[in-house]
Amino acid sequence: MTLNADTTSSDSPEGALAVRVWRGGATGAFQTFEVARRPNQTVLDVVTEIQREQDPTLSYRFACRVGMCGSCAMVVNGRPRWTCRTRAAAVVERDELTLEPLRNLPVVKDLAVDMEAFFAKWRDAKGFFEPGPEPANDFAVVEPSTPKRQAADAGVECINCGVCYSACDLVAWNPDYLGPAALNRAWTLVNDVRDKGQTARLAAVSGDAGCHSCHSHMSCTEFCPKALAPTFAIAGLKRATARRLWRRG
Repeated sequence: MTLNADTTSSDSPEGALAVRVWRGGATGAFQTFEVARRPNQTVLDVVTEIQREQDPTLSYRFACRVGMCGSCAMVVNGRPRWTCRTRAAAVVERDELTLEPLRNLPVVKDLAVDMEAFFAKWRDAKGFFEPGPEPANDFAVVEPSTPKRQAADAGVECINCGVCYSACDLVAWNPDYLGPAALNRAWTLVNDVRDKGQTARLAAVSGDAGCHSCHSHMSCTEFCPKALAPTFAIAGLKRATARRLWRRG
């Protein structure tokens, strides 16, 4: 059942949720739907029910539904989350859910955003493995207990969901900022002893829109669904780029 834009949650029948969903592009508006409460219902379940039962034109993304792809990320009651791993009962406020697309990214339609700028910043931060002009003939042996391996392990589980990018205050102020996900990826590669692209990578992350722009507000670390700490990865990059500058001096 679709409600008009002025309907409040107090008008909803017992056991129902009033779900305010962003519709349109950057200049769109909220539309309110009514969805029945169900046991163990996730926010993604709510969105899917609206799309399948009430409005097939609603646009959103999802794939795995089990917290492995991150494509279902949205802003739920003001906080970026994976909707497939978020139970509606845990985040509902006064029988109401407000769903928005991820922030700091262009809105394609409704709850779907354009991730191109997000992934372009991975490229700009040299977030890809560089084997060098003559790759080794055999696999490198990297002991799990070494400090560099452990530093890389701390951030390697990022799945590019964009939650940290949406939560980042600095991206909101400076759209050119590389962002926590790209810088976290750069840090994992800085600690990869097999990588041969360190000079270019450290130069890439030390520019005006790089790691030194981070104000350490910790929003990326607070909201990361994988419990990673991009803030600490960025701090590591700050140290690494400073050492590089001292050596050059």
